[in-house]
Formats: sequence, structure tokens, C-alpha cells
Amino acid sequence: MSLEHRRKIPGKWWLRAVAILLLLLVPVLISGQKPMTATMVADSETGTKVMVLNYHKIDNTFISLAVRPDDFDEQMRYLRDNGYHTISPDELYDSIAGNGELPENPVLITFDDGYEDNYTNAYPILKKYGFKATIFVITSFLGKDKNYLTWDQAREMDAHGISIESHTVDHKSMTDLTDEQLRMELVDSKKKAEKELGHSVDYMAYPTGTYNLHIAEMVKEAGYKAAFTIKYGNVDKASNIYALERVPIFHTEDTRKDFLERIRYTPIFERFGWTKN
Repeated sequence: MSLEHRRKIPGKWWLRAVAILLLLLVPVLISGQKPMTATMVADSETGTKVMVLNYHKIDNTFISLAVRPDDFDEQMRYLRDNGYHTISPDELYDSIAGNGELPENPVLITFDDGYEDNYTNAYPILKKYGFKATIFVITSFLGKDKNYLTWDQAREMDAHGISIESHTVDHKSMTDLTDEQLRMELVDSKKKAEKELGHSVDYMAYPTGTYNLHIAEMVKEAGYKAAFTIKYGNVDKASNIYALERVPIFHTEDTRKDFLERIRYTPIFERFGWTKN
């Protein structure tokens, strides 16, 4: 093919080049990933996969953690229109333990920190679509900082399908703490939330996503049933119950496109063992 002819159809030329490059790189990418064990592969292939979405703020501030309300509404509408069914942490836990059945296309919607806009902006949209959700709250911030929920708001949501769970007392990176400090962050936040809500609080999310096996064991000792990380991927029976995967959702230059890509491609990544480790 002459250079002159290539210039006439640049799209086709580059499309072929990219396709060939991808074909060459796929074996390299697969071989470079940490292999899953036989048990993990079997559980991942036969069990129900649950996408756990991870949000923070729902408002119009220009930071990556703040998904705009209009975008959030569109994302929830997409989930409804495409047959997703929201679940609670208890439903997820029971399914992993083999004690419960999940609906088709289950999704657990979570928020970290407990920002006030979770009540003013996210909650009305969730009610609009009849969706459940979970908010992991920093217990010392609630009712003290105007940017965060009040306990009255938390109780109202908790009574209407929005589970309120622990995100520790002060949101400190847990790998920087002593065992005594860790125990305080885990136990005191659980007790505070239980006192305010009037029922057991059984789940927590690691602040900043930092944890290790020792910290996970302390979470178990503190009485939690499960814990959530920011490790990317879907939850299934191959998951560590004290290191459950989530799919983070951010505000980006093209929030809609990025949301759809995460929803659609995460199962494909997991099929090749690219996200479990």
C-alpha cells in the first residue's frame, strides 16, 4: 500500500495497527497477573458476582470524589433500566455465607464518610428509584461538623432502607495506628453508632482503604461480620469477607462514559483474574 493511499484512509490503517498491538499484548498482560487459586477460580465462576459501588460526595463541587447530582440520578436510572437490584450488607453477607439467595444483577451502593449531601442530594434520588444503599460514617464527625450528617438524618435514612455502618471514629489510616488505637477506632465507633441507631452495626469500611491481615483480624475481634476495602473488583465467594472489593465511582472529564465502562468491564477483568489477588 502506497503512502499516498494510506493518507486517504488513515482511520483503517491505525485501526489495524491498534488491533494487532492489542493481540500481541494480551498474552503478556495475562501472564503478568498473579494467578488465582483453583478454589478461587471455581468460586468466582460458579457463584453470584456482586458489584459494590463506592461513592463519597454527591454535589457540584469540582473534585473527583464529588459526583454531581444529575450524574448520580442518571447512574441510578441506568441501574434500574438495566435490571439491577440493590441489596443490603446483610443480604450480601448471607449470600457469601451460603445462607441466602440474591436477586438477579445484585448491586450494593455504598458511600464513605457520611457527608451531609448524602442526605440532601443522594437520599431523594435513591428514594425516587426505590433503591437501598449503605453509608459508612465517621462517628466523631456526625452532629459536630456541618459538612457531615446529623444523627437525626442518619436515623431517618436508616429507617428507610439506607444502612448506616462504621467508618471508624476519626478516619485515621489504620496502618499508622497501634493496636490500642485500632481497637478504639473499631470498638468505639461501633458502640457509638449502635447507641444512636438502636441496633447492631455489623459492617465497616477501612479509612483510605489501608489495611492488612492483622488489622482484618482485629476487625473480626471487634465484632464486625465483614469489612470493605477500595480494592477494585466484584464480590463473590472467592472474596475475603474482611477485605471485600468495591468499584469506585468518581467525577471525571466524562463521568457518564467512565461509569458505564466500570459497570460493563469489571466482570471481564475478573474473568481473566486481573482484579483478585
